[in-house]
Amino acid sequence: MIEVRDLHDWPTTEAEAVAIQERLRPLVRTDGEPAEVRTAAGLDVDYRESADELVAAVTVLDVATASVVDSAVVRGRTDFPYVPGLFAFREAPALIRALQELAVVPDVLVCDGQGLAHPRRFGLACHLGVLTDLPAIGVGKTPMSHYDPPGEKRGDWTPLDMDGDEVGRALRTRTGVKPVFVSIGHRYALQPACDLVLRLTPNYRLPETTRTADRLGRQST
Repeated sequence: MIEVRDLHDWPTTEAEAVAIQERLRPLVRTDGEPAEVRTAAGLDVDYRESADELVAAVTVLDVATASVVDSAVVRGRTDFPYVPGLFAFREAPALIRALQELAVVPDVLVCDGQGLAHPRRFGLACHLGVLTDLPAIGVGKTPMSHYDPPGEKRGDWTPLDMDGDEVGRALRTRTGVKPVFVSIGHRYALQPACDLVLRLTPNYRLPETTRTADRLGRQST
């Protein structure tokens, strides 16, 4: 079972949430990678008719075969308001409950969102990585920082720049298709993170981890 560190209570105000991000940010490790990545978890949240009703879905894939070896779904509500840069406080509680239902502990968490490529350098991938102390990366569909378009070929990339710092990469996973935005979450260096994303995107723009979690969440009623 995945253990979750009790590092904070879940806040009810924006100011409390920002303070938690600032306090936990120094705990993020930006080096290393698993010795071998055999399983990768995809995490995704689907919102229902009400913006406060959500379904958190987690799928664990065998990286070699892209087959789903474990999964979990948690339905719930969020009381935290919709505030840019604070999405983790809406989504992480349900995602953590889903992670704790897994029988397979994945080698890495692949989050549908940001890691260091975040205004306070502490996006969802950092938050979940620090709380679980599992290697984690963020793969966003849209950027939160400046970038120049990468080359058109699969594997081309350019840095994501925020205040003069490289906080991630715009990575082309399909030739001629718009890039995804990769950033470190926890215990995973940037180059190995990009290498993993390319392994997880043999046929489509988005990683199979994200695709299977998204499909599971949308199919769950």
